[in-house]
Formats: sequence, structure tokens, C-alpha cells
Amino acid sequence: MRHRKRGRKLGRDAAHRKATLQNLAKSLVHYEMIQTTDAKAKELRKLADRLITLGKDGTLHARRQALAVLQDKELVGKVFDDLAQREEIAGRQGGYSRIIKVGNRNGDNAPISRISWVGATLESTEDLRYPAHIRELIETEEVVEEGEEE
Repeated sequence: MRHRKRGRKLGRDAAHRKATLQNLAKSLVHYEMIQTTDAKAKELRKLADRLITLGKDGTLHARRQALAVLQDKELVGKVFDDLAQREEIAGRQGGYSRIIKVGNRNGDNAPISRISWVGATLESTEDLRYPAHIRELIETEEVVEEGEEE
């Protein structure tokens, strides 16, 4: 029986699982939208919502608890000063992240989900997901109409 055994093992030992979830949390705070497997996204949701709750608390102790997870002062500042203060998130009592099922991965047919903060869209996170030099290439790239020859 599996009574009172909370959480998914994700095929890893405890230290590897903790490191994986910390790295996923860092990526989610930085990019505000990431794609991963369903099981990892569901486990990450618990950690991400806890970080926002700490950000809404705003105390020094809460900052130190968030720093223990994220291990980056800039990301902790983003959680406390930006993410937790957004009106979509600040007015809620919980459920700060959203999981959307995307489909299956080509290589091993694993179910893939996109996890993001409530209110984040593909358009609003484009600046975070692509570096400036890549965005310039996308914007300056000329589209050749069908039937036109170069």
C-alpha cells in the first residue's frame, strides 16, 4: 500500500529530484513559461505556488526561504517585487500557476505540458524566451511571398 506517501519520485533519488525541481523553478521564474513532462509540471506547481506565497508575505524570513530554493538573488527579487505584485496573482488565494497539456514528445511519446504563471501568454513572454539578437533576426527577416522569385 502507498498510504501517506506524497509526491512523485520522477525516477530519481532524493538529491537529484530536489535539484531537478529547483532548476525547473529557476527557469519558470526567469522565463515565466516552460515546457516539461506532465509529472514534472505537476510537482513543480507545488513549489512554484509556495514561492509566490512567500513573495506575497514579503518578510526577510520569506526572502531567505525563497533564496534557499532559487539560489539567485535576482530571481528572488523578481518573485517578491514583480510576480507576487501582479494584479492577476495578488488578488488570488492560491493557484498561481497554470498547466496546459501540449501533446506528446516525438522521441519517447512522453506527455508534455506547458506550465506558466496565471496571466502569462506566449506574446508577453517572448522577450524573456528569446535573446535580443535572435529577436532582431526574426524582425528583420524578409518573408518571400508565394509566386515571387528572388
